[in-house]
Amino acid sequence: MPPWDKGESFVGDLNTKKMRLDRMSISDKTRKSLDKIGLTSYEIRTFSSLLKAGELTASDLSQKSGVPYSKIYEVLGSLEEKGWVGSDDSRPTKYLAKSPATALETTKQRLDSEFKDNQNVVLNELIPLYEKSGTSERPDIWVLSGNVNIISKILEMIDSCKNEVMIAVPRASEDLVKQALPKLRLLHDKGVEITILISDSLDKESLKAISRVATVKVKKGLFGGGIISDKRYVVILLGPELSDSTSTDIVAIWADHAGLAGFAREYFEYLLKDSKKV
Repeated sequence: MPPWDKGESFVGDLNTKKMRLDRMSISDKTRKSLDKIGLTSYEIRTFSSLLKAGELTASDLSQKSGVPYSKIYEVLGSLEEKGWVGSDDSRPTKYLAKSPATALETTKQRLDSEFKDNQNVVLNELIPLYEKSGTSERPDIWVLSGNVNIISKILEMIDSCKNEVMIAVPRASEDLVKQALPKLRLLHDKGVEITILISDSLDKESLKAISRVATVKVKKGLFGGGIISDKRYVVILLGPELSDSTSTDIVAIWADHAGLAGFAREYFEYLLKDSKKV
């Protein structure tokens, strides 16, 4: 092959690689998350193009992102308003992506503010109507008794958790830890946030095992316990510690009630403050 043919081939390869890089996009997982917090498809494409290319004019950005030129200024204006994009005073104007961390914090503050405003409007009008109707909530609450039933319910809640689980156990047997570990590992692999508060009586090997999949804190003299799943489902232990036996002395309350779960979560976080991390 003549040298000039090799040169043309090399340039062609570079152009092909450049085109592939230009087509590279953020992952579907990140794209879905951006969509959930309020960015449109055009906004996501525009922002990701700015992240990869740096400062661009609206015309260049339209070509890079694939957003129609007739829409690009509207999209950029929306992104600037939401805090994701900035611009300079040059002619033509150049746009740049802001730090994702800063943009997310701006979006969070805006959404929190909008939620509070909407919450006040809704509550001011609907609470009087609810109270006037004379109806009341009927939360699903059950009393559980016996180690077997309570442990089964706790393991079931761990199994079905999707976002966050908080567990406080004053005393737990090694067998219980061994039963829960596989389920906790699965949650950990799914990205579920796991926090466990336990007494200092648990053996070191069990502590080491659960600390690999969860944030574990130890508290001396821990009294009472339970589990809170996804800020909604809660089990509150009322009897003695969970053990290997089939004793029916232990009693617990299970509830599908966001208010009760919220109260339990606040108390859990209070206990965490003066506990020691493993």
